[in-house]
Amino acid sequence: MTFHHRHLCLLTTLFTVGCFLIVTADAGYCGLQDNYYQTSCPSAEAVINAVAVANFTSDAFALRFASGLLRMSFHDCHVDGCDASVLLDGPGSEKTAEINHFLTGYEIIDKAKEELEAICPGVVSCADIIAYAARDAIVALNGTRFEVQGGRKDGRVSIASRAESQLPNGDMGVDELTANFALKGLSRDQMVVLSGAHTSAAGHCPGLVKRLYDFRGTGQTDPSMPQAFADQLKFQCPKATFNESVFITMDTFTPFFDTGYYRSLQNHEGVFTSDQSLYDDERTQPLVNTLTDNNLFQAKFGEAMRAMGSIGVNLDGEIRKDCRKVNTVPY
Repeated sequence: MTFHHRHLCLLTTLFTVGCFLIVTADAGYCGLQDNYYQTSCPSAEAVINAVAVANFTSDAFALRFASGLLRMSFHDCHVDGCDASVLLDGPGSEKTAEINHFLTGYEIIDKAKEELEAICPGVVSCADIIAYAARDAIVALNGTRFEVQGGRKDGRVSIASRAESQLPNGDMGVDELTANFALKGLSRDQMVVLSGAHTSAAGHCPGLVKRLYDFRGTGQTDPSMPQAFADQLKFQCPKATFNESVFITMDTFTPFFDTGYYRSLQNHEGVFTSDQSLYDDERTQPLVNTLTDNNLFQAKFGEAMRAMGSIGVNLDGEIRKDCRKVNTVPY
């Protein structure tokens, strides 16, 4: 059955403008399509899945590769659109931004691209590889599979300062987060749902400086934090020596893709201000409570990922031969 959506599609060149499009389920969001490579490279999704899954095992370190790919997808799409600009090497590129310091999974994308170029040269974009790999990471973490649309092209511009200015940070509250996501055509509810990706994520000590030791310039700890939880985080992240190698679990229940993140918020154990504010704010608390239903969360998350995957879709870009650099000649 064909049905119609009104969806905010953000087109990006050197700047972002909004356009409203009426699209069908077959045509997809902003020109994207389900089964996009069915004819041009039938094994594309299988190849990406095989490469990604080969890196995921049951140990905690390997699971971080899975959550890292999901984070990479968000950090790519939220900065001038889903155009694989986060993959580009070079001084001053997005991957050099401080906010992207802990991104992982680049090698997985490289390997998938290498294998795809061997069988379907010049066909599968790096931007689409990120999208498919992120979906496969969710499944590897016991999440529910959803269809990913393809057809994105790769961008040629990557600027660190744009990542710093466009990505949300852990000190934001609901108002700031809502405004940030609205600039990308995403609703407040979608922001809360996409925050559920933190259920399999890990934070790092540098991001906790303000909340633990100088909340809103007071020189004190965030008073809303339970004392035992604050003490635990301070033990992991002592003020004098912030160790970047320390991982702070953002879901206190399980390392898998489930509702543990929202249950952690109910227990007032959200690691960052941006997390806990979702439960503490009366406007978003009802949805947090609702999303503790795993079946509902999984369905809503898949829908939100499809919407996020349409941000700033670049239909006039290129298909990079190497995901780390722009093509020097047309390809």
